[in-house]
Amino acid sequence: MGLLARAQFPTLSSYFAYGCLGVQIFFVISGFVICMSGWGRPLRSFFASRVSRLYPAYWVAIILVTGVFALPWVAYKAVSPSDALVNLTMLQQPLGVDRVLGVCWTLWAELRFYALFALFVVLPGATRHRVVLFCAVWTLGSAFAEASDLPLLDVVLMPEYSSYFIGGMGIYLLHRFGHDALAWGIIGISFLIGQHYAIRELWHPANVDAFSYRSATGIIAVVAFGYVAVTLIALGKVNWADWRWLTVAGALTYPFYLVHEHLGWVVVWVLHQKLGIPSYGTFALTVLVMLGLAWLIYRFVEQRLTPVLKRSLSAARVR
Repeated sequence: MGLLARAQFPTLSSYFAYGCLGVQIFFVISGFVICMSGWGRPLRSFFASRVSRLYPAYWVAIILVTGVFALPWVAYKAVSPSDALVNLTMLQQPLGVDRVLGVCWTLWAELRFYALFALFVVLPGATRHRVVLFCAVWTLGSAFAEASDLPLLDVVLMPEYSSYFIGGMGIYLLHRFGHDALAWGIIGISFLIGQHYAIRELWHPANVDAFSYRSATGIIAVVAFGYVAVTLIALGKVNWADWRWLTVAGALTYPFYLVHEHLGWVVVWVLHQKLGIPSYGTFALTVLVMLGLAWLIYRFVEQRLTPVLKRSLSAARVR
């Protein structure tokens, strides 16, 4: 696979190898957004906003990928009907069920972050002191989980990802309360820990047979860029730029993320193997097709179902 990628895209492949670090940057953004969305909200409202944001597009992506993989001419194996149904809960990974979407492991990390934040910040009420304490305790707890090698602590505290969420929350504290030594300390420590885990997970010695190669310096640089970019935006340092396009891009990011991997490979197979379209043309057309599909999901699923689901969950009462 590594030789094939370098043969098809001899220049771009060395840069695209770092694309997977978008997940770490996404976790930083998530830490910022969740802290912002949970501030001053009751638990029911926070729960409704998160469920309505994540699930509608996710359900459609599960159905689409399962349906496409069930087609006889598609070379990818579909999961069993029972496993596909479990995937609709977003709990397939802890239940040991085959995944429909390869990217769903990141959503499992998100769910655990939401649960921790809801329990320790939203439920008692978000304050600066409480968020700082939460970040500090989670950082120390993650280090303890790593050292103790206890599976339950790893699952709950997820030390390999927690630093990115914590960094995002620190950036939100800067955004809300201005420059503060504690907030900068949270961001700095989270970056130092985060780059360690990024290198541990993604770096390997150069190998011509490997799918991709990333240098340690490159990994650190990309993670640092993510932290700096989110911080600059949060502090309003780039307000001079015209960000109107970012609204559209932001709306398409989640549905694109859900469908791009598995359905993208199917499109690549059709365009390149069946139709004989050259590599760069296949790449460009695949991106356009996935963006078009993401827009359809956003326009006809998220815009319609998200408000309905949010209102329904907000009105529901536990008796």
